[in-house]
Amino acid sequence: MTGRRIRVRGQVQGVGFRPFVWTLAREHGVTGQVLNDAEGVLIEAWGPAVAVFEADIARRAPPLARVDAVEGAPLEGRAPADFTIAASGPAGAETRVTPDAATCAACAAEIRDPAERRHGYAFANCTHCGPRFTILEGLPYDRARTSMAAFAMCPACRAEYEDPADRRFHAQPIACPDCGPRVWLESPDGTVLPGDAVAGAAARLAAGEIVAVKGLGGFHLACDATDAAAVARLRARKRRPGKPFALMAPLDVLHRYARPDPEAVALLTDPAAPVVLVPWDGAGLPDGVAPGQGTLGWMLPYTPLHHLICDAVDRPLVMTSGNISGAPQAVDNAEARQMLGHVADAFVMHDRPIARRLDDSVERPGMVLRRARGRVPGTLPLHEGFADAPDVVAYGGQMKAAICLTKGGQALLGHHLGELDEALTWEAFLAADGDYAALFDHRPGAVAVDLHPDFRATRHGVARAATLGVPLVEVQHHHAHLASCLAENGWPLDAGPVTGIVLDGLGLGPDGTVWGGEVLVGDYRGYERAAWLAPAPLIGGDRAQAEPWRNLLVRLDAAGLGDLADALLPEAPLGVARQAAAAGVNAPPSSSTGRLFDAFAAALGICTMRQSYEGEAAMRLEALAGNAPEALAAPYPMAAERCILDPAPLFRAWADDRAAGRPVAEMAARFHAGVAAAVCDAAVAVAGEGPVALTGGCFQNALLLDLCLRRLEGRRVLVQRRVPANDGGLALGQAAVAAARLL
Repeated sequence: MTGRRIRVRGQVQGVGFRPFVWTLAREHGVTGQVLNDAEGVLIEAWGPAVAVFEADIARRAPPLARVDAVEGAPLEGRAPADFTIAASGPAGAETRVTPDAATCAACAAEIRDPAERRHGYAFANCTHCGPRFTILEGLPYDRARTSMAAFAMCPACRAEYEDPADRRFHAQPIACPDCGPRVWLESPDGTVLPGDAVAGAAARLAAGEIVAVKGLGGFHLACDATDAAAVARLRARKRRPGKPFALMAPLDVLHRYARPDPEAVALLTDPAAPVVLVPWDGAGLPDGVAPGQGTLGWMLPYTPLHHLICDAVDRPLVMTSGNISGAPQAVDNAEARQMLGHVADAFVMHDRPIARRLDDSVERPGMVLRRARGRVPGTLPLHEGFADAPDVVAYGGQMKAAICLTKGGQALLGHHLGELDEALTWEAFLAADGDYAALFDHRPGAVAVDLHPDFRATRHGVARAATLGVPLVEVQHHHAHLASCLAENGWPLDAGPVTGIVLDGLGLGPDGTVWGGEVLVGDYRGYERAAWLAPAPLIGGDRAQAEPWRNLLVRLDAAGLGDLADALLPEAPLGVARQAAAAGVNAPPSSSTGRLFDAFAAALGICTMRQSYEGEAAMRLEALAGNAPEALAAPYPMAAERCILDPAPLFRAWADDRAAGRPVAEMAARFHAGVAAAVCDAAVAVAGEGPVALTGGCFQNALLLDLCLRRLEGRRVLVQRRVPANDGGLALGQAAVAAARLL
């Protein structure tokens, strides 16, 4: 009899794929076998209905599976009598690794059912949910290569694990109260506290205390989000004065405080369980959870432990990274005690090791802002033209660091790491580099880095390329942003240039100036700068990013409004600042759109002297503009002459509005509309009928993105949906540029 040898590629390990195939084979009367190996899943199948069986593999795949290809070929031989699940093949790293997945409905119901043996158990999981990447230590994905290896299965768990008809068949983290990890509550000095850990934690949260909770990829700091005093204490202890806190609550509790639309609900309930930005009118919760913002970041409980705590508390909880601002979150129990002992009043600990540090992903419908837990290490397919390119490792930038590997026509964009100026984040970056290389058996044929020679990631890449003896490819920052957008959208290698509107904070240009408000025309291999924001000096260098008044001063002076600057900034050392700008002393010229947003925010009295975190002024400005949608129809003007987009007319028009007493929300809206109109008109002038790409960190601003999409309506526009438009997606663009140049 002629059978079929079927190869399934993609995210097909650790998702219940083999028991799914086993069940499907029985349904169709097919005999043969299925196994995991280094390339994915391999099936040998015989039977009259084998063609229908093969077609159903992709069509009916398990919920966590991502099938890239089902490849079939004739197979000669004697048909076996039954269909079996065979032992895994040789180890390797050609297959995808499944991200961590939120607790499924069946497991959530089980921990709430007193009749179930896992009632109240904080580590219930099955093939459809639970930890994956955060416990993985090697491939293929088997229990012996996870941080669950130390927990020997009890007979009851072993029976479930070995039963193909059970939803826990080969669920590698399988556990129960008799054999699995345990949870306990302890005081900051490490003393284990008596009683039930969940009940104890819930009582402390209800009393206004701060509790550190060990999760999947690290610790969280939690408090009652309805308690303004508790929120304020957490801000003071964590040294996080203004940055928004993420919130956690079950969907029914969330609905008491927010009105997510169907798209947001779908994202909240996705197995990735990201933090989702949901509109907020300032009601129901203290302003301290997200000062000055128009959205709140919500996530649903995504582990059984979270479910149990949220059930016991029955109110929204702040659930923010367990760290001190700027540092990576704690992952080890001892590390948490040392780092968070002065922040938390109690700790919910457990004894399952975390194999790698993963922050929560942050998204809004149609936009990923931070790619981490639940999304990583999902891969992105490159256009088929990259098939023969060498494998590349790319190291991203200095901010929102992330690493990208390319292999076998796929790009693996690693998890958000943070700002590399922070020593502990730098250690995490180095650990992630070695971790990804080992986990995916990656041997790069080239290394890609940012053009800026002083970025830590650049220096690391230069040294790595020299050690490996492979080519080093330096990629200009904004070209990498453009290439990231092209790669995500599957833009072909030889499809011609795209006009890119690239707006962000900063990136070194080849002319030695700081870029950040660019219209580029290019593809993967190269680019030309077609238009840019009129440069202004960054007085004080890096201090201009933290102190918006510096950017306002230079923009008002350039607009002939120096007297107004004097009136608005009486506390600032304007004389010294102007001298530095005139002399070019520690005041490099910059076309940064991010600093333009800071300047206008300062003009409206938002974070004028200082912002407490990156993007605070711009985020508050966006929230303010959302209160005056009618003013978007009257954009402030900007001048366009010889490739230069000059905001001086914008500031003069604003000064007139200010003198006339126009509401600040309307001025904020007119500013957004003016920037969108200027950059889009400049891009259209260059692109003609061609496509336009929108990328760079400023396009995290949903209002700016929407305005640009409206302005460009009727033409093909490429945007970033699955990859951050900010520097978190930079490494993908670097890798694509390097691969294209070396083909």
